[in-house]
Amino acid sequence: MKQFLWTIIIAALMVALAGCGGTKSEVKTINNEQAKGQTAVGNEKKTDEEGEGHEHRVIATTVAVTQIMDALGVDLVGIPTSVKSLPERYKTATKVGNPMSPDMELVKSLKPTEVLSVTTLKYDLEPVFEIVGVKANFLDLTSLANMQAAIIELGKTYGKEAKANEIAAGYDEKIAEMANKMEGKQKPTVLILLGVPGSYLVATENSYIGDLVKLAGGVNIVQGETVEYLASNTEYLQQANPDVILRAAHGMPEEVIKMFDKEFKINDIWNHFNAVQNDRVYDLEEALFGTTASLAANEAMDALMEMLYP
Repeated sequence: MKQFLWTIIIAALMVALAGCGGTKSEVKTINNEQAKGQTAVGNEKKTDEEGEGHEHRVIATTVAVTQIMDALGVDLVGIPTSVKSLPERYKTATKVGNPMSPDMELVKSLKPTEVLSVTTLKYDLEPVFEIVGVKANFLDLTSLANMQAAIIELGKTYGKEAKANEIAAGYDEKIAEMANKMEGKQKPTVLILLGVPGSYLVATENSYIGDLVKLAGGVNIVQGETVEYLASNTEYLQQANPDVILRAAHGMPEEVIKMFDKEFKINDIWNHFNAVQNDRVYDLEEALFGTTASLAANEAMDALMEMLYP
């Protein structure tokens, strides 16, 4: 019965995660262990193997990808439907729906040369795009390094190589800066909780937030896993006794933070964590700490440095 309940909880969590970030992540249990708009103004001219003068008609289906294309200076004919603010450049672009389930009829009607999504949605969306005959490119934004590589590749595709290299280099500079700040300091152990309305998961180093923590010098208490998130119990987590606890709220941030506060107050075991006793429990800002990499990575790493090395 306990295993059955865990299965239900995990399934509900992944549906919630998909709604908040447009991502699908693998989960494993530790045992003791749309609205429509108008067509975008202007299309990029393609100068690659398809020939001079070929127009790009690109659709970005996630917020992070939309922001990347804006930073590169590439126009889009379609963007995701989101409550989050999207670049002004795309105010006349057509909204094609939720990242997890774009309106395929609308997508196809825009006659895109390419639709951009993310690898965490590839399993679900690739077959659908193939059915409607739309070319889709799934960008790997599961880590900062992967996002840098994706940006450089997009720069090559859309004639924005100089800008792409500039953006990617900016993250290398931040990583080097952090390495200097961390030199000679004791690396803190860290527990990362990813909360969605109703419950939470534990983020491993393979998650985007876990990758940022590692770059900032933190040591994740969960090691040796291949998945992004784990379901666990507080008894197991307490055995690891992390120096720092990071709480990421997604979907409905205010509600999730209240959930975390209630959990930490009602469940007495949290009082036995060093992080709680030493007042080193931090709530992460959703705009900086998404479930996939984004252009806000430098700001996120700055925020982490203050938490890990106060």
